Amino acid sequence: MKPQKMKAYASFDEWKRDQSASHQKLVNALSRIVKESAPELTPTVKWGQGCWTLGDVPKVYMHAEPDHVQFGFFAGSTLNDPEALLVGSGKHVRHVKVFTTKGIPRAALVALLKQVLQGP
Repeated sequence: MKPQKMKAYASFDEWKRDQSASHQKLVNALSRIVKESAPELTPTVKWGQGCWTLGDVPKVYMHAEPDHVQFGFFAGSTLNDPEALLVGSGKHVRHVKVFTTKGIPRAALVALLKQVLQGP
């Protein structure tokens, strides 16, 4: 089996347009949360995924799965997560699975984003 080549996008908006209609709604809602609570973060694309950086450092990402969007944190394993929303088993990265716009845990995501801005 041939390895799949990572799709390249010129911008976050181009990446977003390539997502399904239902995922675009989730991406828009999650993007608003980032823009409102962490305006210092810059939307971009890294490794074929929607991402936000602080300077050149990737901090937050979105990855589309068939039935949900992962809203992830590159240093997620270091974050205080009192609601136990973060999942993942990697050394650093953790994410929240978001299935619907009504299911977005807004307050918890804002708290996690504030931690990301404060740094380690």
